[in-house]
Amino acid sequence: MEKIDNKVCNIIIDNSYKNFEENLKKQGNYDLVLIISDSNVYNSQGHEFIKHINARIVYEYIVSPGEDSKSLDTYEKIIEYCVRINLSRKSVIIALGGGVVGDLAGYVASTYMRGIDVIQVPTSLLAQVDSSIGGKTGINIGNFKNIVGTFYQPKFTYINVDSLKTLSEDEFLSGMSEVIKYSIIYDYEFIDYLIENSESIINRESDKLYYIVKKCASIKAKVVEADEKEGGFRKILNFGHTFGHGVEKLCHISHGEAVSIGMNMAFKMALREGFIKEEYCNKFLEVCEKYSLPMNFENADEEEVLNIMKSDKKNSFSKINLVLPVGLGEVEVINTISEEKILDIIKESKNA
Repeated sequence: MEKIDNKVCNIIIDNSYKNFEENLKKQGNYDLVLIISDSNVYNSQGHEFIKHINARIVYEYIVSPGEDSKSLDTYEKIIEYCVRINLSRKSVIIALGGGVVGDLAGYVASTYMRGIDVIQVPTSLLAQVDSSIGGKTGINIGNFKNIVGTFYQPKFTYINVDSLKTLSEDEFLSGMSEVIKYSIIYDYEFIDYLIENSESIINRESDKLYYIVKKCASIKAKVVEADEKEGGFRKILNFGHTFGHGVEKLCHISHGEAVSIGMNMAFKMALREGFIKEEYCNKFLEVCEKYSLPMNFENADEEEVLNIMKSDKKNSFSKINLVLPVGLGEVEVINTISEEKILDIIKESKNA
């Protein structure tokens, strides 16, 4: 067990759930524990996790897997359940699952009785390296992803790296897009590690999984500490997301796949604008190919993708904020790219 902590984040990385109770007790006595999970995670890991909780009363609320659960309807039903079981300000909510469960449970905790404690226990690669760290919560309204949400820090994030071995291959590889993201935004040498060790990582060798999760979690924690409420620097974490969100919703693909496509569009834009050289693009394409990540999309209208990008909550002054690579392991937020140029890149990435 190792700890990563700073003024904002408190992260525990482990190879099992056996030390979870020890860390839970350090937060004080809770009168009630509510675990929010989805049916896939609960069926594969729920029993193993719960046996390491020695709380007096433990309740569970299980949602359907997938992005559709991040809705006002699901949120309202969970709040009603919290009232029914007498969840109090001395209670705690535990999010056991991937990014959807973490965002949803975090938002419930941040708004129920004006805020009660929440603990993140991420089980997907995407959640372990990214979404469970930093306090972002949210639900979707229509095509607008995370348009309603809060910044609300968990008491701690407990990462059991071995839980990644229960994922399907598609879900695991999808999560690699967020891992690759960190090599582009912060640590260029990490991209070589991901290429050179791709076979071992895909085979989910424990030491390699532990290394990449710790590496990404450490970077995320540093970025969040420097800019908790996303006033500036933290926006680099959105690399691939502004392009990707529209594709994700319209094409009904996973978040990781959408981010992979979005990163590719960002690279195409950066190359066209002269921010980077073609060799860097090729390096990015090489690492994505190693993990069988998609680069292009289909079955979505290009104008609709652009419209969703225009509604992104991270935009300001009616300008689309794009996170683009500008050097090896370096990105910048750029809002001077015209909508016409952005639309051209979207069109170029459809059915390419």
